[in-house]
Amino acid sequence: MSIITQPTDSVSEIATFNPLSLNEVIAEIASRREEFERVSHIPRDVIAKLKRAGVYRAATPRRFGGDARPPVEFLHMIERIAVADGSAAWVASFGSATIYLAALPLATQAQIYAEGPDQVFAGGLFPLQPAQPVDGGFMVNGTWKFASGCKGADWLGVGIGAGNEGGKPRTAVFRPQQVEIVENWDVVGMQGTGSHDLLVTNQFAPDEWTFVRGGESQVDEPLYRYPSIAYAAQVLAVVNLGLARAALNAVNQMSGGRKTTTGAPKLADRAYFRIELSKAEAQLRSARAFFYETTDDVWQSILTGNPVTSEQVSLLRLAATQIAREGTDVVHRAYRLGGTAAIYKSHPLQRFLRDSMVVTQHAFLAEGNYDGAGAVFVGVPPIPGYL
Repeated sequence: MSIITQPTDSVSEIATFNPLSLNEVIAEIASRREEFERVSHIPRDVIAKLKRAGVYRAATPRRFGGDARPPVEFLHMIERIAVADGSAAWVASFGSATIYLAALPLATQAQIYAEGPDQVFAGGLFPLQPAQPVDGGFMVNGTWKFASGCKGADWLGVGIGAGNEGGKPRTAVFRPQQVEIVENWDVVGMQGTGSHDLLVTNQFAPDEWTFVRGGESQVDEPLYRYPSIAYAAQVLAVVNLGLARAALNAVNQMSGGRKTTTGAPKLADRAYFRIELSKAEAQLRSARAFFYETTDDVWQSILTGNPVTSEQVSLLRLAATQIAREGTDVVHRAYRLGGTAAIYKSHPLQRFLRDSMVVTQHAFLAEGNYDGAGAVFVGVPPIPGYL
């Protein structure tokens, strides 16, 4: 594997960072969302601008020049991007994936960040593929699905089933040139995420370039004590908060701007519209408050030096699952309020509807999380893998 160099504990040279306002990037994303869907990925020039806005250094350790932002701050960033476009927000959410990489040896991490803290990691982790143990590592072969953002990534990970620790699968990290992207992403929503398959053929992964996903961090900073699997669910689920806000914005704009097709009173003058809109607003704000309150409570506990408890992990998983579902329900409410106009493919509510439904289908946000949370509440063992 050609990326191995002499190990160091810190970045000695970091390229000059030329910051860009997140608002500027969001405005461009909003203007190009049709392009993202057409080409089935977020182009590299947009990824570069997200880097300049600080998205991909948000979870990079401070020791390697990153920001290591509190989870609430990063989640707010992704929510704001999602108002402009769900696919772009989904790909931006993998700015949190460097938390996974904190389980790698520090010398390996130093090599990853040698060119700067703005590194994009994407992965096709499932289905797990067997890897042949060899001297010093593994020979990796196989195909993996759902590699969101892979076309703009600096590093790619794949899930392997050999050399497990305690039955946990490992992730092998490669440079993009070692991996073939099979462009086969054709779905009803989140088309712009470019979640293509990854194909690896006879590539050697040294031990020090593999890690247990959710394994113990080698970085002694507060962010890397935050539960990584729960965080991975949160950064995806929060996309639906942004999509729900976008949907409510859309119906608000429709409420009084033009006459209806039938000549009936404009939407803002109809009691049922005002009532339903208010219910949707309350639903969204309530779910959002639970989500961010839970996140900040766990973060503040970590800052005071407390270990994260099973109950806290469960609440984070529950809150993420809840906003994914409440968000898509709010989008559905907005779609119904949109009436006949919303059935046209060109209407923005169509995209919000399709994208929000895809979020709820992610394995990290499955219905079984409610069972897991209920088990923790009553004090019985939750479903395997929940915690």
